[in-house]
Amino acid sequence: MNTSTVTPSRLRPGWALVAVGIGVFLTSLDVVVVATALPSLQAELGASLSELEWTINGYNLVFACLVLTGAALGDRFGRRRMYVLGLGLFALASVLAAMSTSIDTLILARFAQGAAAAVAMPLSMSLLADNFPPEKRGAAMGIWGAIAGVGIAGGPVVGGFITEGLSWEWIFWLNVPFAIIAMALAYGVLRESYGGRPKLDLGGLALAGVGLFALTWAGVQAPTVGWGSWEVIGALILGAVLMAAFVKWETRTSHPMIPLAYFRNRGFATANVVGFCQQISVIGTLFILAQLMQTGLGLDPLQTGLRLLVWTGMPFLVAPIAGSLADKFGTRPFMVAGMLLQTAGLAWMGAVTAPGIGYGQLIGPLIVSGVGISMCFPTMTTLALSSVPPGDTGTAAGANNAVKELGSVFGVAILGAVFAMYGSYASPASAIDGFQAALYVGAIGSVFGAIVAAFSPGKRAAGLSAPAGDTGTPDPAPAEGATGR
Repeated sequence: MNTSTVTPSRLRPGWALVAVGIGVFLTSLDVVVVATALPSLQAELGASLSELEWTINGYNLVFACLVLTGAALGDRFGRRRMYVLGLGLFALASVLAAMSTSIDTLILARFAQGAAAAVAMPLSMSLLADNFPPEKRGAAMGIWGAIAGVGIAGGPVVGGFITEGLSWEWIFWLNVPFAIIAMALAYGVLRESYGGRPKLDLGGLALAGVGLFALTWAGVQAPTVGWGSWEVIGALILGAVLMAAFVKWETRTSHPMIPLAYFRNRGFATANVVGFCQQISVIGTLFILAQLMQTGLGLDPLQTGLRLLVWTGMPFLVAPIAGSLADKFGTRPFMVAGMLLQTAGLAWMGAVTAPGIGYGQLIGPLIVSGVGISMCFPTMTTLALSSVPPGDTGTAAGANNAVKELGSVFGVAILGAVFAMYGSYASPASAIDGFQAALYVGAIGSVFGAIVAAFSPGKRAAGLSAPAGDTGTPDPAPAEGATGR
């Protein structure tokens, strides 16, 4: 059976990167783009604090629950086809969000955006793998990571500028034309490809979807109601039971959604653990830093977003270089060094966090941590995708995204809980105590990630070989097979 890897000479990789990059940027941007519009939403829609939280958490929760499903649908019905469909649904959900006249409608639209992103995001990774030769894949993933990083970093800044210059509705209206452009480019320059398992694993999809929903819901609710509340404990137990049932199911079904043999592959397993640790410390720290800058430094949301760019914008500069060098020297040294730099930066932030702290004291640790994030993120993604057969890159991307999204949710929950344990908003000094403790815990998470990264395969370690009959197939349609479009 033919592989799903597309012959590079028949493609236009530069335009393929643009087609994928626009979708990645839009879905990454919308993770936190509403953060700086929250006061406007509260004033115009009469939203409560918990409702405002759901305008952000709803997107992340649905994304985490459905990202495996999105990857599986791409493998089954065509990665390009489902990527375009995901972007189309994202545009429609953005229209619904822009036209919302109540907070309930806006939250519903954010759920829909998260579902659409869960289809588009993992398939963007597998489409890149399909459209670039192996020797250039690391560089492509580095650029992918840079685009995603800039999207997340730019969310608060873009949201702040648009809300102040126009209105919050335009945060969502502007998604529509760019999504349409990406859809047109995808059909023009990307070749269709399929995964290696033609049947959908409906049982696996149901168990994983509900199990991930329970776990992420617990992480979202824990900062509000407490880890010891029955609803959080019950959701954690339910999620754990369902995920255990999912693992059992996957060992028995003839068409598993995620072949568990991949987790016995050292590269795939370590890449996912490192990704989980990195997201816990990075997204949890972003949550803490945004509050530190506003509470400790007296900045407004837009000023905070701009000052965080020295940290969150670093992937744009470093990630493509790290990804390209990893093609030559392997992913392990960049993963280890990246996590260690991330550790050093977060520990440095914790050390300088004190009453009277100024932004100048944070610039050094922000740069160090940002460089570390930028070195690890693209190389970790490259390792995860290169550890599976070409036909299963969509499935691998979905699993990798789900693991990282869980890390994001629990990073906010864990570091938020640490802040509540050691500090409060009762006084600036008390708040500083909480921020400092949370930053140190984030550094500990990065240390664990560095240790795991050290056990990842070296440059010449072999990944999984494709099982017979499970390598994936290119688009069977003669017209597309002939033109490469």
